[in-house]
Amino acid sequence: MAGVAPGWFAKRSQRARTLLVGAVLTAALIGVGAAVPIPYVALGPGVTYNTLAAVDGRQVISFTGSDVPAPARNPAGPGHLNMTTVSVYPDLSLFQTLGLWLTGDYAPVPREEIYPPDKTVEEVNKENTLQFSDSQSNAEIAALRYLKYPTVVYVGPIPAGSPSAGVLQPQDQITRIDGVPITDIATLQRSLAKSLPGQVAAVTVVRAGKSIDTKVKLAANAKIAVHGFLGIQPLDRPKAPFQISISLANIGGPSAGLMFTLGIIDRLTSGGLTAGRYIAGTGTMEVDDSKGTVGPIGGVLLKMIGARNAGATVFLVPSDNCP
Repeated sequence: MAGVAPGWFAKRSQRARTLLVGAVLTAALIGVGAAVPIPYVALGPGVTYNTLAAVDGRQVISFTGSDVPAPARNPAGPGHLNMTTVSVYPDLSLFQTLGLWLTGDYAPVPREEIYPPDKTVEEVNKENTLQFSDSQSNAEIAALRYLKYPTVVYVGPIPAGSPSAGVLQPQDQITRIDGVPITDIATLQRSLAKSLPGQVAAVTVVRAGKSIDTKVKLAANAKIAVHGFLGIQPLDRPKAPFQISISLANIGGPSAGLMFTLGIIDRLTSGGLTAGRYIAGTGTMEVDDSKGTVGPIGGVLLKMIGARNAGATVFLVPSDNCP
């Protein structure tokens, strides 16, 4: 009976076969490590922008209107008040992630920490854009409060079934209730303190630049007090006789609030906050009280690296991030 001739691989020595198998497996592992994405993203230092300067030919903070203060009409001084960011690198292979990590300037984190599995990338980006917009609004409120601009009261959320539903609108500025001038939430509360549920209140609001007189039948809320209620969440914030705009594209998240606040204050006042220094920083700006609160953020070390690389010599960081 004729035997089967040994194949090419079988003719090799034991050592050669071992080396060949190892080489094939190594090549396969290299291919997987170089091409197959892993469930991690890399976070690294992002771009940093001077809130006192122009980006792509447009001032980051600009002012329009007939009553813009003189300092804001002039170019900013030589200093820097830079907001900082973190860059996200998704869809990386194992080797790409290890390469970034070995530089010491990047941190791999599980993908779900940045892109939760119950949300699409588009939904996450939309939330970040909304947070960035909110940070600009909070910065404007905090800066104008600090500069003691007069306060006005706006209509906030109106719950379904409220007596104000269909009568008042969110963002209406309340100027009078039963003839009493409304300048802050305290005067709003005092104007209603002697009213009764079911009573009709004459309410004057400014809507789209026009003064409107209307009437609201007050509601009851025995859990809070016995007087009548408009059934709204009032919001008070300062109002300037000019408009403030913040222009930055492709930036998301709330952590630029502090630097935007400082930038607005610097632009609206004489002199400068920086004394010519290159200052960068990060932190949210919360406006839940009359002074404003700087809140902690994520990625502070990466933002510090980005600031250092850009040339900053001072970095402002929320106290809760100091540890």
